[in-house]
Amino acid sequence: MISVSDVRNGMTVEYENNIYQVLEFQHVKSARSAAFVRLKLRNIRNGSIADITLSPTDKLRPARIDKITMQYLYSTGDFYVFMNNDTYEQIEIAASNLENDAKFIYEGLQVTMIMYNGEIIGIELPEKITMRVVECEPAVKGDTATNATKQAVTETGLKVQVPLFIEQDDVIIVSYPDGKYVSRAK
Repeated sequence: MISVSDVRNGMTVEYENNIYQVLEFQHVKSARSAAFVRLKLRNIRNGSIADITLSPTDKLRPARIDKITMQYLYSTGDFYVFMNNDTYEQIEIAASNLENDAKFIYEGLQVTMIMYNGEIIGIELPEKITMRVVECEPAVKGDTATNATKQAVTETGLKVQVPLFIEQDDVIIVSYPDGKYVSRAK
């Protein structure tokens, strides 16, 4: 147990049977009343934000979050299968839990699995992901206005606006989570 006064931004703590990450920490002293601590917390399981006020003498339990590097193997339709790179253990995650990230995941991609007491909370994808373009419109001759773009479809089905010089089978780098074109891979 740690004192609320020792809590800092970025820490993960247990509070009321949930796991939270501390987004903001504010110690407030007032001449009229006793000091208190105001915390802004993000629920790691569902992403909701909670504002709580505690006494500086209250205690919180730190939450130990494990991060394990895993490789995406394949999808069975309802599940995505990942393999631990150290133990070769395979873990399945329901497709409904990855609906926003599914367009960024392809076979062989290294991800970070976030776990708490053996429970899978989610995955972290790299900020920049390398993908192959499988479908791309040809550039229109004379369409060279500044920042002209066209739509390309990657191997995962992600639709990206790319510069006119990108062609089918080119490898590009896409930013996560916004899915914007960054550059051509070398």
